[in-house]
Amino acid sequence: MTKNEFALAFNEVLEEKQLSKDIILGAIESAMVSAYRRAVNASTAQHVEAKIDPDTGKVTVFAEKEVVEDVQEPKTEVLLEEARKVNPEAQLGDMVVVETTPGDFGRVAAQTARQVIQQRIREAERSNQMQYFERQVGEIVSGIVQATNMQATTIGLDMKAEGVLPGNQRIPGERFKVHDRVRAVVLEVKDGSRGPQIILSRAHRNFLRRLLENEVPEIYHGVVEIRAIAREPGARAKVAVMATQAGVDPVGACVGIKGVRIQAIVKELHDEKIDIIQWDQDPVVYISKAISPARVTGVYLSEVEGNRTATVVVNEDQLSLAIGRDGQNARLAAKLTGWRIDIKSLPEAAADAIRKLQSDPELAGLLPTAVENIPAVEEVLAKKAENRPVTPEEFNMLGQFVDRVERRTIQIKEDAARAEEEKVTTARAEIPTAAFGMPLEQLELKEHVFNILVEAGIDTVGALMMSMKMDANKVLGLPGIGPKAITNIEERLAAIEWPEPAPAETSPEPVAEMEVQPEAVAVEAEAGAPVAVEEVPAAEKTAPAKKDSRKAAEEPEDDEHAKDGVSLDELFSMKPEIFQTPTGEEEESADKKKGKKGKKKSVELEFDEERGEVVGRKKHKRGDDPLGEDW
Repeated sequence: MTKNEFALAFNEVLEEKQLSKDIILGAIESAMVSAYRRAVNASTAQHVEAKIDPDTGKVTVFAEKEVVEDVQEPKTEVLLEEARKVNPEAQLGDMVVVETTPGDFGRVAAQTARQVIQQRIREAERSNQMQYFERQVGEIVSGIVQATNMQATTIGLDMKAEGVLPGNQRIPGERFKVHDRVRAVVLEVKDGSRGPQIILSRAHRNFLRRLLENEVPEIYHGVVEIRAIAREPGARAKVAVMATQAGVDPVGACVGIKGVRIQAIVKELHDEKIDIIQWDQDPVVYISKAISPARVTGVYLSEVEGNRTATVVVNEDQLSLAIGRDGQNARLAAKLTGWRIDIKSLPEAAADAIRKLQSDPELAGLLPTAVENIPAVEEVLAKKAENRPVTPEEFNMLGQFVDRVERRTIQIKEDAARAEEEKVTTARAEIPTAAFGMPLEQLELKEHVFNILVEAGIDTVGALMMSMKMDANKVLGLPGIGPKAITNIEERLAAIEWPEPAPAETSPEPVAEMEVQPEAVAVEAEAGAPVAVEEVPAAEKTAPAKKDSRKAAEEPEDDEHAKDGVSLDELFSMKPEIFQTPTGEEEESADKKKGKKGKKKSVELEFDEERGEVVGRKKHKRGDDPLGEDW
């Protein structure tokens, strides 16, 4: 094969298989290695590699051989002279990789490597298919029907892949013919021995979701959001939508002008009825719309112990429409909303309300007006049973009666549930936290008692204590638990010694600071009034401070650094707040500048008429300063 012929053929394979150049070259080289081993019967332990020139197609094979003086086995041995052409430093006994391409290897390789090359190309194609369709999971794909039967339909897809549409994923009643074009959603992709197994579906709710996205631009662009879908393929579907922007009608956007958008989807789904309803945050409104096309008189929600039940009351002529054929409408509404729905006619709900009032004294006591209306309600029900005409006013009276009783019943249940929750919280607070982490084995109960408790779901000491506190009779009611077992449990629980909780850390109380304040300073309430100052000896001022501070030892009477009963060290250890006046900041800075250690000065509080405030004046030991000095 000439240079151009090989290059053209090589590029044609690349284009046809849609694979990279490296993958094809690797497949060919690997095939040449296999062909060489088969041609010369080489061992798999011998290292063999092949190189191909992508321009000319020439193949060169290299094999690892031992350097010897005399060749006995050409497949695995080479002369020293030949080895040194490849590696000049080769010695006897070394292993050298040398060229060993057979003379007619081109023809042999073409025959032997064909199957290997095709296999490698098929593996590369499958890998590309797997990666492509894994990204398509949940998306709609289109294909041509290649074969069909009752169990499954085989559909040819892009990249020469095949998808399988199982019988249970088809819409009931639809039939396919070979060469029909079919749309389906990719449900799952598995890696099989013969390539990827692509499972398709037309019955899944995501198929309807993708169809709506394709047909309704508002959904595709996020202006309208699909909140929930409930579907029974081929029969009916309910879709809850909401608008993410103000002023957009989500139901109208999905239906389209004269229903053109929804009709296209209905046609694709073989005339499957689709109800588009508007999602609402209020469960009562949402459930009322989900029951459509039936008109609802009242919706009463009860959520106790995780059981969410909605009692829907409708007029008698709307009952069959609300339930639907074989309960289909009610079933789809329950799937759509996530609530268990109980549908009743208005007369049936009124009869149930009468029974509740008659059997529950607490409820009857809370609704005296409803009890008074029972005879009138019974009269209307009797007329209805005898097929006599009932006026709209009487129907309104029945509706109000049912509404009053149902709402009060729900309130009583909620109050009871709240009281039970508070009881559980209180009981849990009385049990040490460590008990809930202690396994039941540590309690050392009798073996049969231990096994019964574990089977009942009581596996910690805390859970057992909770059960005993909440209702000991419930534990006693377990099969195999009698009074003796209860006594054993109580004895073992009483024998546990729980560690006392660590006392709460309290910050130490701050030591009272010594404060010296003038004792006889009278300040008038009026602004600008004179302030009377009475001098108090320094010894009297500091006496309370000395009593409070119990640290210092008694000073000797003849301390040379003491002045008026206060030592100099004690005076300087006092905080500035002790002598603080309205001009405390200025005086403090002046004190830092002028005060010198070792000088004995006394302080006198006086009222300065010019400044209109109380000031402290220092008295020097040597003579009096006529002008005074602010401290």
